[in-house]
Amino acid sequence: MEKKYKTFAEFYPFYLAEHKNRTCRRLHFTETLIVMIIYIFFSFRWTLLLSLPFVGYGFAWVGHFFFEKNRPATFTYPLFSLLGDFAMFKDILIGKIKY
Repeated sequence: MEKKYKTFAEFYPFYLAEHKNRTCRRLHFTETLIVMIIYIFFSFRWTLLLSLPFVGYGFAWVGHFFFEKNRPATFTYPLFSLLGDFAMFKDILIGKIKY
């Protein structure tokens, strides 16, 4: 039986454990950066904004299915996973997690 996470603080260690593979982390970092750039520079074009979930999740799911060989937490914890993407992005930027 899978543990049910009630807070992001409880969920984040699990999220990090699901991203041990360096290539997977790099794909997540890259997708988060691309999504932020599209949002910042093209937020006036709603058609591009509609592509954000596909761009972001596409990179992440490739990382999980081909490198981590696990099921993305997005399917069970969509909001916590989104927050996890940004938290891991920050942790990689500040050097807390190896890129």
